[in-house]
Amino acid sequence: MKETLQIGFIPLIDAAALLVAVDKGFTAAEGLDVTLVREVSWSNVRDKLNIGLFDAAHLLAPVAIASSLGLGHIKVPIVAPFNLGLNGNAITVSSALHAAIMAEIDGDPFDPMATTTALSRVVASRRKDGAEPLTFGMTFPFSTHNYQLRFWMAAGGVDPDEDVRLVVLPPPFMVDSIAGGQVDGFCVGAPWNSIAVDRGVGRILHFGSDILQRAAEKVLAIREGWSAKNPHIVAALVRAAQRAAEFVEEPQNRIEVARILARAEYVGVDPDLILRTLEGRLKISAEGTVRESRRYLLIGRQEAPRPDPVQAAWLYAQMVCWGQAEMSHDALQTAHAVFRPDLYDQALGSAAKPIRASDSVGAFAGPAFDPENVARYLASFPIGRQKPR
Repeated sequence: MKETLQIGFIPLIDAAALLVAVDKGFTAAEGLDVTLVREVSWSNVRDKLNIGLFDAAHLLAPVAIASSLGLGHIKVPIVAPFNLGLNGNAITVSSALHAAIMAEIDGDPFDPMATTTALSRVVASRRKDGAEPLTFGMTFPFSTHNYQLRFWMAAGGVDPDEDVRLVVLPPPFMVDSIAGGQVDGFCVGAPWNSIAVDRGVGRILHFGSDILQRAAEKVLAIREGWSAKNPHIVAALVRAAQRAAEFVEEPQNRIEVARILARAEYVGVDPDLILRTLEGRLKISAEGTVRESRRYLLIGRQEAPRPDPVQAAWLYAQMVCWGQAEMSHDALQTAHAVFRPDLYDQALGSAAKPIRASDSVGAFAGPAFDPENVARYLASFPIGRQKPR
């Protein structure tokens, strides 16, 4: 008899391992009968996971940490035994803002320090002229998108809370918002950056991997209590997801994967756009300029599926930096405990590996991240909203 599961997801390409695992029968082969439920907002996914309507979910990595800490909502401990996507975000800006940044830039337009410095000049000029602040969309307050935008802006001296407006938008609403002029830019996962480019309403300014060389963005999230009671189901789900992630990364499978994800019940966009995304070959402007990166959207390669608690520590550090959480040793340990490489290793029968002690984040500015001394790391940044202790 198969175990019946309900799993929620958002229509994004970094849900590929989960969608392919079900569609190709990898979950069924593990004795799981999975029903996938497409949602439009991360709050819906979080809430349905937390109250038990979902057994597991495609979830923003920081939301899993925030839920475990009781930030922004009820406290429900979450574990993440599998990373669904690293480095799939991008920052897209309107054509008008892109032109303004390029008019002020001094340096390589693909260098995030050059663009954020140019952005600071644009912001200062707009303030002098009495113009409204620029508005940027991100998917959720507890999201890598939010933290990547803030990190990029602050490195150039732009205060993301004082100098611009940051607003929350569900991923499928991003493109219409920039087309309608409600936002001047956004940070979102694939495919929505590419859709903005294809529609001629935006230009991709940066891949998320320009800001952070390695960023955990989405995880397979499971309630800690349910996981502890059903370890065999969790292990089966991890094995199916790993098999799917490897399938996705095989070049000969990408056309099939793109067609699967393109279906209306999954991501529901042009399969060619999905294929370009899977290949890390994105059109960044309506004129057809293409940029390629092997670091863009890691699903099954470069050990992407294995959770790295250092990533969890960096995300917690951003929560502290921007006033969402207080700095405490216990909270840091709770954040660490969300990312579970031990469950990943047990499921796959692989030998346990040591947790990375070195910087596995690779931010473009500031010192190397030290997960053992988050307070000292944050003290090196002049802009932040840390709560007094």
